[in-house]
Amino acid sequence: MPNDPARPNRPVYLDNQATTACDPRVVAAMLPFFSERFGNAHSAEHAMGRDAEAAMEAARAQLAALIGAEAREVVFTSGATESNNLAIKGFARQAAARGDGRRRLVSVATEHKCVLESLAALRAEGFEVVLLGVRPDGLLDAGAAEEALAVPTLLLSVMAANNETGVVQDIAGLAALAHRHGAAFHTDAAQAVGKLPLDVRAMDIDLLSVSGHKFYGPKGVGALYVRRRPRVRLAPLFSGGGQERGLRSGTMPVPLLVGLGEAARIAGAEMAVEAARIGALRDDLLARLRRGLPGLAVNGSMGARLAGNLNLTFPAATAAALLAEAPELCVSTGSACSSAEVAPSYVLSALGLSPEAAGRSLRIGIGRFNSAADIAFAAETLLAAHARIEARADHAEDDLRRA
Repeated sequence: MPNDPARPNRPVYLDNQATTACDPRVVAAMLPFFSERFGNAHSAEHAMGRDAEAAMEAARAQLAALIGAEAREVVFTSGATESNNLAIKGFARQAAARGDGRRRLVSVATEHKCVLESLAALRAEGFEVVLLGVRPDGLLDAGAAEEALAVPTLLLSVMAANNETGVVQDIAGLAALAHRHGAAFHTDAAQAVGKLPLDVRAMDIDLLSVSGHKFYGPKGVGALYVRRRPRVRLAPLFSGGGQERGLRSGTMPVPLLVGLGEAARIAGAEMAVEAARIGALRDDLLARLRRGLPGLAVNGSMGARLAGNLNLTFPAATAAALLAEAPELCVSTGSACSSAEVAPSYVLSALGLSPEAAGRSLRIGIGRFNSAADIAFAAETLLAAHARIEARADHAEDDLRRA
């Protein structure tokens, strides 16, 4: 459902890795559950409770269908941050409680902060954490992973698609590698679900994290896929009434779950066509920018990449200066969770960029509701902003020479 291709939105939103607009079809599906069908899904003794429960289970089935899971393997959460915490901490703590002697957890330096912080918390509890580097294209080297897994390991956790660079890892290959070495495999798929074909059975994934607002669903809801055969066991993060198989207690937010399910349904039906359209817009934007800025560099692999993502290092202007010069354009300087930090992006640093080059880098995320006119406007705006910044810098240098 793109906007009118003849004219851009204002402001033009190109930050779809940070969050996406809730699809109007998702909003329409949710609305009755805020006011008319407001029952508690755990009040099974009356009709309104059973109605809410049925809606919740329908949403669970819709999400399960999108990722190739059984409905009972889907545990609803508040989003990918909670899912990642539950997957990593829950798996490690449950293994330790069962007497498993392994304490090694392997992940990647470019993971989302919630994964890195979960691992840091487990390190403080006595677990060994190994963070692997990536190649300059952002991809994990399978040889490095194999070497790390040669030591008995509990869990390998690798993000499916990076939230800053859009680089897509070989998840099926890494899951197979983990299992050959006796480790379980978890993937933070927040950026991949609804954008890339995922099949937890075919890819042999044990744990997979989902976030609704990354694929045109509502904020505040997500899920964790927890494999049943062979069974993956987790320790819950908090105590309560034992909802969600005892893994995630609390009254379920039925309107949000309905929205998550509808977003999953739409993605399953439209993903392939949408990815082709968005990829063409992405390629058009890159071509326009390269024509005007020959020194422009793309960070991360172009071949293994989300269709809508560009992470670009500009030849002269800093990202902060470009944002200030282009107030009608919504793009970002890095991951949304780290945008307030002064330090350069740790993801770009892991790819080998200098702090200065990282400071000249922007993340651009094209999505469902962007049009060709949006792309033309974005290219013209960024090129004009870069030219103004360069001109001011040149004038400043001339003034210094004359002084």
